[in-house]
Amino acid sequence: MRVKLVLLLPVLAVSSCAMSKAAMRSDNPEFIGKLIPGVIERGEKKLAKSPNDTALALEVGSFYVMYANAFVQGPAEMFAAARYDEKEAQFAEAKTLYLKGAAILDQALERKYPGFGEIWTADAENKAAILAQVKADDTPFLYWNAGGALSAYALNPFDFALGQKIPTLKAMIDRAYALDPNFNMGALDDFYTLFYASMPDALGGDKTKAPEHFRLAVEKSDGRLVGPYVSYAQAVTIPSQDYAAFQENLNKALTIDVNKDKDNRLVNVINRRKAQYLLDNAFLFFAEAGEETDWIDDEWSEDDEWFDDGTSTDDELADEF
Repeated sequence: MRVKLVLLLPVLAVSSCAMSKAAMRSDNPEFIGKLIPGVIERGEKKLAKSPNDTALALEVGSFYVMYANAFVQGPAEMFAAARYDEKEAQFAEAKTLYLKGAAILDQALERKYPGFGEIWTADAENKAAILAQVKADDTPFLYWNAGGALSAYALNPFDFALGQKIPTLKAMIDRAYALDPNFNMGALDDFYTLFYASMPDALGGDKTKAPEHFRLAVEKSDGRLVGPYVSYAQAVTIPSQDYAAFQENLNKALTIDVNKDKDNRLVNVINRRKAQYLLDNAFLFFAEAGEETDWIDDEWSEDDEWFDDGTSTDDELADEF
């Protein structure tokens, strides 16, 4: 059984990325998804020539993790049962991409702080000493690194090598939260909601902590992000079999105007589609939800809104990338 941990990371691109604003303002996930592999490939070529460019490493590593989550794993989670083999293939691809991104970020942290790589085998005291070096502006390195590795583990909880890293990954997120608790509009609180609700207690999970981090994620995002509501619905209400809360949170997610916060339009459009999928397929998770619905899992529904306000076109976005 899969650990439902990082379902959709709450932020798709780091602010330091030159093309991130254009991507985040897009209303066309499929188009952006087709562009990102080329962005990653070009970034890797530049990184090979400038291996000490840690800002570039952050861009490339985070794009690997983001692409795996939003455009490989995310769509596969909505495949119908008949597409099991295809779903498993995409999950395997997503895991590979997550680990590539995490490895790039590991190397970047080692370059910034020689000896950082020893954190994986260090005892608790030395682990804390290594993380104490990390500064507030390194928060994205910790977030995307831990997010990539934990997402890979969530896809295969029988990967014992990754499982052994979980205490260290949790320590990295704790350090990130201590440095910048408001990072990316509550992204770390959304992360904690998923982590605490999904992980067994032996690996750091604590279901009692998830509701408070959900509250903080909503508060820090000023209620403008769909993601926290989707995270809570999946990670908390399904395991507790609280169908009323499941419906309440997903319906709140669908009331958010994704065109109001244009800088986060793309992630909201993607998470909005996930919210609609969950509501339409509640019968998969709750016996009381009723009969199966006719979910179209391999294309955008004709009813989906793209919230096009005329401020950008696909050609203009392609030029930005």
